[in-house]
Amino acid sequence: MLGRLRNMFRVPDLRKKILFTIFIVVLYRIGTHVPVPYVDFQQIKQLQESSTNAGVVGFLDLFSGGAITSVSVFFLGIMPYITASIIMQLLGVVIPKLEEWQKEGQVGQKKITQWTRYLTVALALIQSTGFVFALKEGQQGLLGFVGFEGTNMIPGFNAWRAALIVITWTAGTALVMWLGELITQRGVGNGMSILIFASVISRLPAEGGAIFSQGGMFKGLVILAVGIGMIVAIVFVESGQRRIPVQFAKRVVGRRMYGGQSTYIPLKVNQSGVIPVIFASSILAFPALIATATNFKWLQDFANRHLVTGTGWWYIGLYTVLIIFFAYFYTAIAFNPTQQADIIRKQGGFIPGIRPGPPTERYLAKVLNRITLPGSLFLAFVAVVPLLVFALWDISQFPFGGTALLITVGVALETMKQIDSQLMMRNYEGFLR
Repeated sequence: MLGRLRNMFRVPDLRKKILFTIFIVVLYRIGTHVPVPYVDFQQIKQLQESSTNAGVVGFLDLFSGGAITSVSVFFLGIMPYITASIIMQLLGVVIPKLEEWQKEGQVGQKKITQWTRYLTVALALIQSTGFVFALKEGQQGLLGFVGFEGTNMIPGFNAWRAALIVITWTAGTALVMWLGELITQRGVGNGMSILIFASVISRLPAEGGAIFSQGGMFKGLVILAVGIGMIVAIVFVESGQRRIPVQFAKRVVGRRMYGGQSTYIPLKVNQSGVIPVIFASSILAFPALIATATNFKWLQDFANRHLVTGTGWWYIGLYTVLIIFFAYFYTAIAFNPTQQADIIRKQGGFIPGIRPGPPTERYLAKVLNRITLPGSLFLAFVAVVPLLVFALWDISQFPFGGTALLITVGVALETMKQIDSQLMMRNYEGFLR
């Protein structure tokens, strides 16, 4: 194992990418502990001690690595960007212009990315405004802080101070988005996923200790065993795939003969990765944020009663349905049977026993739907089981255990695959065998 770790730093180009990624992650973690001005620091310390990680703050704090309870400049973290990406992908199905951009390749993707950035800033303005008033009014239901109902955490609150805090949080979101893009361009792995991974990992030791202190040794060991079993299951399912054989006919070009070989199309059981869980969680968190920003009483009551606890039947039911929906939705975006069947036909290939063209398209769609069902049910199972266990044992800490495990294992596997591919190109032994 140590030898394989050394291989990562033997390649100069790969070593620079890894060190650059670590440097950006360190900057990001420093920013999560720099508080915004005009906030009562004594209240922040009490808030950190009393926070149950319930409600919307539990989910957002998980993805921001503690920036929520620290009331830092990276308060919103990466969540506005994730929400903006969800909205752009949903709009790409109904707006012809966005669909046209998706088909333009790299040029169209740049346009979509630019509009995603604009939407991220707009969402950050809305969410930061909602949280400013939540801190001012001490809305316990939204924030999940015990004993802070009606407490003003921004002394001397006025329009100027509120505007400065909103601008600071919005700028912090833009900076986090830029850091993630830097990692994607010059580092290792997907930048946004790496930042989320670092945030989740930073919270695991404290939350794990909280489970043992609140539930006792027996319950803590049982939850630990369940977590280890879930990690093994996640790795097993993430590696599972359905291989569809493709045969290419022989053809003569000039004096050379091409084709005649056999290959396969790998369709993963969990084609969408951890994206459905992130999408579902952010969608469930959004109504509470909108309710705070708009001050709609009925929406606030509904969100506080059904969506912010993380253990109610409304939350668990909607969470499960949204995970399954987004698993199918994202799989349909990531793998297009019509386009894949057309590529196979143009290259002179065919699936044994299936005619090229529309029959191939229908066959690929049928197989994709069949393997997506168990993959989506598995994602829902991993995300919901910890919530049920915590609700059964009345443990309020660490309510997003399944989400944390899916993200950490999924991102770690994808990043290691990228490192492995670069090592194998240079004839070095990788991590995965």
